[in-house]
Amino acid sequence: MTLDIKDAQAARWDCVSLGEVMLRLDPGASRVRAARSFDVWEGGGEYNVARALRKCFGLRSAAVTALVDNEVGRLVEELMNAGGVDTRHVVWRDFDGFGGDGRVGLNFTEKGYGIRPARSVYDRGHTAISKLEPGEVDWARIFGDEGVRWFHTGGIYAALAPRTSEVLLEALQAAKDHGTIVSYDLNYRAALWAAQGGQSRAIEVNRALAPYIDVMLGNEEDFTAALGFEVAGADPDLSELDPTNFQRMIGEVVEAFPNIAVVGTTLRRATTANRNDWGAIVYADGQFHQATLREDLEIYDRVGGGDGFASGLAYALLAGHRPSVAVEYGAAHGALAMTTPGDTSMVSLAEVEAAMRSRTVRAVR
Repeated sequence: MTLDIKDAQAARWDCVSLGEVMLRLDPGASRVRAARSFDVWEGGGEYNVARALRKCFGLRSAAVTALVDNEVGRLVEELMNAGGVDTRHVVWRDFDGFGGDGRVGLNFTEKGYGIRPARSVYDRGHTAISKLEPGEVDWARIFGDEGVRWFHTGGIYAALAPRTSEVLLEALQAAKDHGTIVSYDLNYRAALWAAQGGQSRAIEVNRALAPYIDVMLGNEEDFTAALGFEVAGADPDLSELDPTNFQRMIGEVVEAFPNIAVVGTTLRRATTANRNDWGAIVYADGQFHQATLREDLEIYDRVGGGDGFASGLAYALLAGHRPSVAVEYGAAHGALAMTTPGDTSMVSLAEVEAAMRSRTVRAVR
């Protein structure tokens, strides 16, 4: 099965995302518990892909999200504008004065160092987007009147609240009705699903959404935890870098959901917080394509590496590259995204393509 992607001239948007956009509060080299100041970034698993497609790859992106109309919500809007992502489809909530009816989500994230791993602490209860209801977004306008080539969303948004999966289903059905490619990153987060019924509910929701998805993304743990596919005999210490186990699992996934044309995952083994072996593998057109493995890759901030892979892969497929090339774009962009702070990409297309060509690093003057 191959992807039937709309021509750029037939759509207003190359990519639209659906998901929460939070503020990330970064204590730098300190710890959250000891910090006296924080760097502030915007980010979110779904949004990061749309932003990278705009900022790094030069495509036309918009984000569907919800924000509370106060100074904090307007800060998120300002950061989104700086990232080049169109905000016309943001749903704005009135501010009640203290955040009981809606607020902006916060993500306190330490980058980690050495044997101390990266760590995120969420403060995202009762956020504006978690209260989004079916019927509030004009999907016919977005997918029909305006037109979208690629729609990206995922399991983080699905886990935010009891009704977010209903909004997702509504969006996915509209996307398919209008011939839009749908990518979905499973992104299993146990802390989020715990309030929605746990892993069993995650599997139920994701399996109900899977028939509408063209490109499924996730690591080996995601496919097990979020879709319920097990790999018999997998070594938990090695499975993240073992493509054989991934291939067995993907065979089961595409047999269960033949609508899925592309499946992709990053392959990672973390030696320390700052050194990872990093690669990726993609299934498409009945074949597996593995990216060049980058061993002992130095990491500055690992958050957003998977979103970097997803956006690099999406860009290459939108540009008409073969899957064997697209997986290299994804892996290279994901690796580069982890060399800078924050969740979002700060690199250029030229840097991505240079990283694909070269295994050495020389100063650029």
